[in-house]
Amino acid sequence: MRTIAIINQKGGVGKTTTAVNLSAALAEQGQRVCLIDLDPQAHASLHLGVTLREDRGSVYQVLTGDTRLSEVRLLIDDRLWLVPSHLDLAAAELELAGEVGRELVLRDKLVLDDSEFDYLIIDCPPSLGVLTLNALTAVKEIFLPLQPHFLALHGFGKLLRTVDVVAQRLNPGLRLTGVVLCMYESGTRLAAEVTSDVKEFLAQQRSPTAVCAGAESFQTRIRRNIRLAEAPSFGQTIFQYSPDSNGARDYRQLAREVLGLPLDDDAVSSRGRASAIETVEASLL
Repeated sequence: MRTIAIINQKGGVGKTTTAVNLSAALAEQGQRVCLIDLDPQAHASLHLGVTLREDRGSVYQVLTGDTRLSEVRLLIDDRLWLVPSHLDLAAAELELAGEVGRELVLRDKLVLDDSEFDYLIIDCPPSLGVLTLNALTAVKEIFLPLQPHFLALHGFGKLLRTVDVVAQRLNPGLRLTGVVLCMYESGTRLAAEVTSDVKEFLAQQRSPTAVCAGAESFQTRIRRNIRLAEAPSFGQTIFQYSPDSNGARDYRQLAREVLGLPLDDDAVSSRGRASAIETVEASLL
């Protein structure tokens, strides 16, 4: 089973959109996927049309009590399950603060879970607190959604330094697999510049012990698409809401890339056009 945390301490970069739609795209490709919503805002749960009543269990009960993951997990669609979140999860940061081994609670719960999945994907909160640490100790891979603008890039190095500390002290096998460029506009100079800076930064991480050693930007870029922004308000994935939109096409391509499958010819040619534009733009900077 591949275990992946979708993480960025900055909000509004496409983190939850990527967690939900990549999970759905992998399920569409025949994979058994469990998505854990570890954000107290419960945006991934809302995106999938799940609004919990007060008497229903969530990941909060899993982290703070004896509840098992299987007791709160919901079947959302064919081969797609969700461990939902609730606003109560915000209290977990305080409740776990005094616990010994508070960063390992989710990892221990996963060990007790005997359900079989091909992919476990965790949507992390936009912060680097106890909940995010639980995710980072429970997985082997990190996908980092990044909006190509200066402020998003500014926190990139800080986030990786934090992840490095977690890897050294709590989870030696943790690695950054790749950066997912979201809300991408290939016709802008800024997108070309930030993309180039990210590639250059990752290429410089040659130490085999670095958490981002071998990481790359995914070839698939998630284009800015209004349908992706609209889908959560209907409680649907992009494939349910607008299956022929650019957003759906992009997340299907990202899923194929994650699975190691060849990209569709249309996507390759589109990426080639985008790369050509970036080269021209970069030369004008």
